Amino acid sequence: MGTLRDLQYALQQKIEELRQRDALIDELELELDQKDELIQNLQTELDKYRSVLQPTGQSVSEQPELAEQQRTKRQAISAEPTALDIKDISHVTLTCYSKNEKSQELIKAAILDNDFMKNLEMSQILEIVDCMYPVEYNQGSCIIKEGDIGSLVYVMEDGKVEVFKDDVKLCEMGPGKVFGELAILYNCTRTATVKALSHTRLWAVDRQCFQTIMMRTGLIKHAEYMHFLKSVPSFQHLQEDVLSKIADVLEEMHYDTGDYIIRQGASGDTFFIISKGKVMVTKQEAAGEELVVLSTLSRGDWFGEQALKG
Repeated sequence: MGTLRDLQYALQQKIEELRQRDALIDELELELDQKDELIQNLQTELDKYRSVLQPTGQSVSEQPELAEQQRTKRQAISAEPTALDIKDISHVTLTCYSKNEKSQELIKAAILDNDFMKNLEMSQILEIVDCMYPVEYNQGSCIIKEGDIGSLVYVMEDGKVEVFKDDVKLCEMGPGKVFGELAILYNCTRTATVKALSHTRLWAVDRQCFQTIMMRTGLIKHAEYMHFLKSVPSFQHLQEDVLSKIADVLEEMHYDTGDYIIRQGASGDTFFIISKGKVMVTKQEAAGEELVVLSTLSRGDWFGEQALKG
């Protein structure tokens, strides 16, 4: 256990490191913008040759648009400041659609099986399940077209679809699969075409609803963390912006009775604050000797602060 002054000093060091990283990111963004401009110019020249060699192919104007869309995609995944607070976004009403338990479990299992969405918090997943609405497509219908601007993500409940990219068939998918998720996660164009091989029943949710769920749960979680940090006696003298930065990087972790959180001698890279429960601190003075109980920590106590000092 360190002193509050040690912790404050370590936090200030981390904040300064973050500022330096932000400056580096700005420099890299500028360099990427310059390279994007070069790529766009080269793409334009390439289109001129394509228009001669393949006059029936893609138009000259489409590729520069694609380059611009790719730039937009890169910028869109960066964090953007928002003027909304919890009171504002809590008043947003999301429409829930009734579905039986089988459908709810199918949607939840499909999301948890998806590489891009499985890391969402369970509360977010359950809200997405509630807000998904039913859609149907007949055999031969085009559900998603490559290159279009997408705003919906789908979960298949019944039927079969085939996936194409550049007119090459990639695979077929059946019930319990998610597709179209990149369009709502990264605001990009559709990367493939999906067609119905049979009458298909799907569940869908749009980007606006998805973003509202993400933002609302994020703001609520941040407010909970801020409230918790302010209740910790050792942190009550820290400034609001410092507490906010700590809340931004907090991650909730759970341990069962008897689990080891930190092992003596192991390299540490995590700083812990106890939100609930009790922790026993022990130390072994020499190999072969019994563990000595140093203290018992509870809510509001913290340990592992040496990790902040590197």
